[in-house]
Amino acid sequence: MGFSRRDMLAKLTASAGGLLLGGFACKSANAQGYNDTPMLPGGRWRVHDSKRPQPTVVTPGKMSREGSMSAPSDAKVLFDGTGLSQWTSGGGEAKWVATSASFGPEKGSGDLQTRDHFGDCQLHIEFMEPNPGSGTDQGRGNSGIYFFGLYEVQVLDCYENKTYADGSTGALYGQTPPLANACRKPGEWQTYDIVFVAPRFKDGALVAPAIVTVFLNGVLVQHATPMIGASAHRAVGKYSPHAEKGPINLQDHGNPVRYRNAWIREIGPYSDISTRKMSDIG
Repeated sequence: MGFSRRDMLAKLTASAGGLLLGGFACKSANAQGYNDTPMLPGGRWRVHDSKRPQPTVVTPGKMSREGSMSAPSDAKVLFDGTGLSQWTSGGGEAKWVATSASFGPEKGSGDLQTRDHFGDCQLHIEFMEPNPGSGTDQGRGNSGIYFFGLYEVQVLDCYENKTYADGSTGALYGQTPPLANACRKPGEWQTYDIVFVAPRFKDGALVAPAIVTVFLNGVLVQHATPMIGASAHRAVGKYSPHAEKGPINLQDHGNPVRYRNAWIREIGPYSDISTRKMSDIG
């Protein structure tokens, strides 16, 4: 009995399917991936490696009606309206004033810093500039977020307020201007999402600079930007060796900037991008 062209194609398709199924059958019933694929650069993992560890499961935070994002399941909450227990002023009690909604400096209260220290991290924090706006240039709603107490992401009211480019909102102060001015009006809550990769030192010398990525109100304003050194006013920043972790400071610049909904995630081993070479990837 002869076979039609359609019959032949059906048999060939079934045979190919059997070979493919046979290929999958050689793996464990629960295996996901492969153990016979090429090695990625660095010689640690294969392409689609079945033995490569799975990402940690993280439950994302919920979005409020006001557009505020609550902390994900693996974050450390720095402020959620229940007080300033995570913060200190010079090692003592926090001198900033907190309500159930926000917190901020009073005149002469000084900078605030976290009690815990952090290295590579993802920081979420929301801020509001005074309304009505008062002052001009750097005297209008000035504050700042300092990683390690050294590396500043500028906070300023730049809504219809001009200043020098590397001192505007979203700038790495004194070094790199933001890619865009994404400021909202004074009196509206604004959001920073910052990924900070700490500098690396070895034997007292800099191995890799700090790398900073910043989103302001959902707009990318710093894209994996290396820092020249510690932030400085009217000077070129320089690096000095320091510990692998340090505090996060909020600056009191004499303006009543308010903050809320602050949380932080420490980043794991995949964050070590600043020291990687092509041969090390994987």
